[in-house]
Amino acid sequence: MPAVQVRLVAEGPESERFERLLGAAFEDEGWPVTREETVPYSEVWSVDVLVFDAESEEAAAAAVRDALGTDAFGAELTTTVVDLDANWIAMSEEIRHPVEAGRFFVHGSHDRHRRPPAGISIEIDAAMAFGTGHHATTWCCLVALDRLLKSRRFERPLDLGTGTGVLAIALARVLRVPVLATDIDRVAVDIAVHNAALNGVAANFRCIVADGMKADLLTREGPYDLVVANILARPLTRLAFPIAHELARRSTVVLSGLRTVERQLVLSAYLAQGLRLAFEVERDGWLALVLETGGR
Repeated sequence: MPAVQVRLVAEGPESERFERLLGAAFEDEGWPVTREETVPYSEVWSVDVLVFDAESEEAAAAAVRDALGTDAFGAELTTTVVDLDANWIAMSEEIRHPVEAGRFFVHGSHDRHRRPPAGISIEIDAAMAFGTGHHATTWCCLVALDRLLKSRRFERPLDLGTGTGVLAIALARVLRVPVLATDIDRVAVDIAVHNAALNGVAANFRCIVADGMKADLLTREGPYDLVVANILARPLTRLAFPIAHELARRSTVVLSGLRTVERQLVLSAYLAQGLRLAFEVERDGWLALVLETGGR
């Protein structure tokens, strides 16, 4: 069964509550939850859940209703079957604007002619992995990395949940040191490796399948002086201790994939591990938190 998109429509505060409930319920399943205003300034929002491997549209809708519980009373759900084998590269070419984030210029193959003479251009076509630079979380991470890399040299970077590999590629391009990247999805790993070769950093790029920090290689290759994790808020909180355990004495952690309303949830988990907030980058209700250890 292809994926099923389940949508419900609600006004501002109610839609925010739906988004929080569904995000908490489905982040462990890896089912994306998004919220978007139906018409600008209307304060009427659609909340979508993409349910993978659903037995049927009815089963997907039932899973969403179960997650909402009594909050779903009276809510009208609509379902749409999504073709995950669609031509994502062709679809990405409809997005004609590249993304500029600090010195980084992220573009698809159709925009090679737009590369600026200065800065660092990274070519990423849309594929079955997250991270073309268009989402606010990727932009926030790139801006944060641009600021960090102007002030400090890193020798042992790690990118958790690399998706297309865009952040790890950015690190490899600037630092010219080996970058270790991971993703829980084998397809994403293959895409990231392809993109690293496309962008000329294959020699300094290694990507493995791993769930969080659960891989022997991650322990052997540590400690890390830079960890980047652009995933989701609740997985980030669970990773606080495993990440902190593999940090060098003087290290930096960049966290994104969280909404501004989830800031304290994630930040508290890392402050409890002895890290301190250095700065943050915000865009369109999404955040990147940059934290540091106390070592000098």
